Amino acid sequence: MKFNAVAAGLVSAASLVGSAFADKYEYERLDKNNAVLVVLDMQEGLFHMTRDWDATLYKQNMFAHAELGTVFKELPVILTSSADQGPNGLLPQEIMEWYPTAPFIQRQGEVNAWDNAEFRAAIKATNRTQIIIAGIVTDVCTAFLARSLRAEGYSVWANLEASGTTTPEVRDISNWQMLKAGVNVVSLFSIICDLMRDWRETPGAAELYPYLDKYYPGYGMLARAHKAAKLNGTIVPGEDLIPM
Repeated sequence: MKFNAVAAGLVSAASLVGSAFADKYEYERLDKNNAVLVVLDMQEGLFHMTRDWDATLYKQNMFAHAELGTVFKELPVILTSSADQGPNGLLPQEIMEWYPTAPFIQRQGEVNAWDNAEFRAAIKATNRTQIIIAGIVTDVCTAFLARSLRAEGYSVWANLEASGTTTPEVRDISNWQMLKAGVNVVSLFSIICDLMRDWRETPGAAELYPYLDKYYPGYGMLARAHKAAKLNGTIVPGEDLIPM
């Protein structure tokens, strides 16, 4: 009896797996000529609500997201802030200086950016369908807008590392909610590589290595080590015995 129950369970599981593989997976790739970068409520006051990341790391992540548009110049950039005349505070000066001519929507009441007519008009004016977003806080600013955009038929890439909130638990449930809505919840490096696609492109290695050295130090140091080996490297005894 026990064997039959186990066997039936295995058959049922196999059927589910087979059904899943039978459905064709449609892989939509980010296209720098069809994407928009949204800098969402990354305000100096709201920064203090970000407790799920180390503060130093999150500052790096936040600026890394915002500066993407200076590397991928094909990306239209839209800036928005929430009640910035109150405790939420201003967008950092650096971000404003990177994009002096970008649309900047200062929402004075709407929590969800999509509820603001000027913001909706700015998105629609780009005539693009892929939206890259990150903001503070993940469970409200990012998740509300991401799901609203999905409801309107847009494809959304939410930068996991550049959205911040009060606790890891709140972050995790918010990302799960976005995933359920069909949002691509991804890393910064994933976004960069999907936009670039080929290190030989422009922007490619020449433009991205300085950016990565600034914001993604693991890869920056990898490049530095390779450069040092090429310019100043000697083989230490024993290294010649290690297969390449």
